[in-house]
Amino acid sequence: MGLLLAVLSAVLCLGLLSPEIRDSDFWWHLRTGQYIVETRSLPVPDPFAYTTAAAPLAYPGEEGVRHFNLTHEWLAQAVFYAAYRAAGFPGLVVFRALLLAAFCGLAGLVAWRRSGVLDRGWMAGLIAAAIAVPFALDRPQFLTYLFLALTVAILESRRRLWLLPPLFLIWANCHGGFFLGWVVLAAYCAEALVARLRNRSPAEARALWMWSAAAVLASGINPNGFRAVHVLLLYRSSAMQSYLLEWARPSLWPPPLFALLLAAAAGTMVWARRTVRIGDWLLLAAFAAAAFSAERNTIFIGFFAPVFLASYLPWKRALPAAAGWVAAGALAAGIVWGTAAGDFFELRAAEWPYPAGAADFLASHQVTDRMFNTYEYGGYLMWRLWPREHVFIDGRALSDRVFGDYARILYNHDASGGKNAAQLLDQYGVNVIVMNTFEYATGTVYLLAPAIAYSAQTEWKLVYRDAQALVWMRRPPAGVKPLNSMEVFGQMEAECGLHLDREPGRPRCARSLAQTFAKIHDFTRARRWLGIYLDHPHPSDPEAEQAYRQYVGAGK
Repeated sequence: MGLLLAVLSAVLCLGLLSPEIRDSDFWWHLRTGQYIVETRSLPVPDPFAYTTAAAPLAYPGEEGVRHFNLTHEWLAQAVFYAAYRAAGFPGLVVFRALLLAAFCGLAGLVAWRRSGVLDRGWMAGLIAAAIAVPFALDRPQFLTYLFLALTVAILESRRRLWLLPPLFLIWANCHGGFFLGWVVLAAYCAEALVARLRNRSPAEARALWMWSAAAVLASGINPNGFRAVHVLLLYRSSAMQSYLLEWARPSLWPPPLFALLLAAAAGTMVWARRTVRIGDWLLLAAFAAAAFSAERNTIFIGFFAPVFLASYLPWKRALPAAAGWVAAGALAAGIVWGTAAGDFFELRAAEWPYPAGAADFLASHQVTDRMFNTYEYGGYLMWRLWPREHVFIDGRALSDRVFGDYARILYNHDASGGKNAAQLLDQYGVNVIVMNTFEYATGTVYLLAPAIAYSAQTEWKLVYRDAQALVWMRRPPAGVKPLNSMEVFGQMEAECGLHLDREPGRPRCARSLAQTFAKIHDFTRARRWLGIYLDHPHPSDPEAEQAYRQYVGAGK
């Protein structure tokens, strides 16, 4: 029964971790991998954005941060592109699902070895998968998750410690998170030191220290040496990094699953404190601090918390036979339900969130003019249009100064304290604008498009629109008839509607759209969109409810 449950858990993990490719950073990783494979060189200086080379430094050390961001994932990017060449987007989904499932499986394996109870192993793997689902993104960072789990598994077994140096060598060239492996090594080495002071296994301690030191030295063989931690500290000087949601601290109310798991693990360890290993206390403290410092680190709690729970919970009996069959039925039902609903094994890349039509338009007209694009569209446009077109900005986060100018343009800031949007577009020589109109996590409207549409300017012509993007040009290609600029508002409605269909849990674009229409005194549309917002799941919002009543009165 235990083996059956383990197999069903593995299949369920694979299903949970195989959604379609839709992360915006994926596209620039893929293009960078292609560049590395085809040119056999690192992408330094930046070949993809025309703004990078001329951007002045915004803070001391930014040049080193830029080099790090361009190079620290080179091997993973090359592997991504090789997998794409071999098996296309389906192959990349399978590749990601297998590696993340291995991360969860290693959590289960370590939990099983520690507790001696197979049921605890497959349960730990499933718990890890539940935390890992939001991290099923096609970025090199998932290799850090796997390599960290492999490091723990090797250290737990105390066998084949010689694998640590080559593992860290590969890790350090796949993702800058390899320094987290140093934290794991330090915890196990500290535990071995205490054991040796108590006259336990001195030979084993020496072997652990020797191979751990070799692993740390091997991890320095990468394009940035040992500068990963220094660069992470420099990120704190970057306004752009503070803007990125993945570096924000996680919200703790209502309590997220990782926080509940962490509390359960910590409580269990306090209860069993006389038997808790010193290394476990160190790992709990280190990765709890990491999780509370940034949303992107919460996945590590999904690995360590179930392992610690399996290790120290006092009740260690296997599941009764009847409970085992119930669990097997539940796991099988989950697999069938997820597959039938189309949520599992989505072997494709989603293009609905990206400017596929706009890219087709620019490619078909062979447009090469300088382009301004939204941040989240930069990677996709790199994949589709480079080398004919170079982007203004993208998810590689290469320049704070460019990001500051980008924000002034995107939100149509005036000239107070600097150049306004029109002056900045002129400064950068921009003749093409490719943009969406909302930031979907917050619902914020990108004001540039409605500002152009509602102004008296005649320089910018709207030449293309669909539910994903708008294209403005100063000089439309021959044969392209400009559209009515007021169609921007219809595009905003179509864009918000598309995202509400795909992501009904993120309705704030409808709220912002209502505010936009209210500003131009179109209260009929304002009322309709605010009603759509209120009909979707949303937190308590008395202000929106009051505004809706006011719009109804204004409409009458």
